[in-house]
Amino acid sequence: MSDILDEIVTNTRDRIARSKAATDTTMLRAMPAYNATRRGFVDALRAPGISIIAEHKRRSPSKGTIREDMTLRDIVLAYGRGGAAAVSVLTEPDYFGGSLDDLASAREHSSLPLLRKDFIVDEYQLHEARAWGADAVLLIAAALEPSNLNDLHAAARDLGLDVLVEVHEPEELEGLDLQKIRMIGVNNRDLRTFTVDLATSETIFPLLPAHTLRVSESGFHTADDVRFAGKIGADAVLVGERLMRDADPAQLITQWLNAGVEVLGQPK
Repeated sequence: MSDILDEIVTNTRDRIARSKAATDTTMLRAMPAYNATRRGFVDALRAPGISIIAEHKRRSPSKGTIREDMTLRDIVLAYGRGGAAAVSVLTEPDYFGGSLDDLASAREHSSLPLLRKDFIVDEYQLHEARAWGADAVLLIAAALEPSNLNDLHAAARDLGLDVLVEVHEPEELEGLDLQKIRMIGVNNRDLRTFTVDLATSETIFPLLPAHTLRVSESGFHTADDVRFAGKIGADAVLVGERLMRDADPAQLITQWLNAGVEVLGQPK
């Protein structure tokens, strides 16, 4: 685990302890969104063509504040107009400036399936995800032992949540119950150095079982990047900073979806 990732995970565990003391699981289960029907995240990405998971990301440890002149409402509505298949919402507060309120707001203003993107290390966070409106959660292999990840994956599925399992290196696949995991994302960003290489997805995708939905994450800046992802077998790409910075994210998403059509020959 990289130093920054270890720091974030430690900080996350401290925050979970405070959250548990303030709001127990019984209280979370009583929240209206907890019992709402889930929107199928995996199903949304299985349509023909290449899908875009558009991310709301306020800031990052490496780039600082990303955007302040558009509200979350405006951003997620733009994502929907552009044709995004799903929305990812950063909820980690201290390093990425997100919150569970962002997740709830996204559910209020968008009908798209929602991914809670955070550093999930405890089953309590899965209940939080449901209570605040998520349809799917992220589990990061670099932040968890394989047995812990498998257990959290099973718990999330029992709660009706889809799961995006994120890896960066082939070795992180070892020990994972790949036959039960329906969706794997390859993070093209090295969390140790923050360097990005789209070829990371190209290396790992062939190692995945045939049933796995493949998501390429990070490093998308141009239509050519999306074409590349389609050529190497991505079912979806997850894009945050580039969309957040664009003056017209809806138009950019539409352009990139058209680029996917050029490669795969069929629209979403």
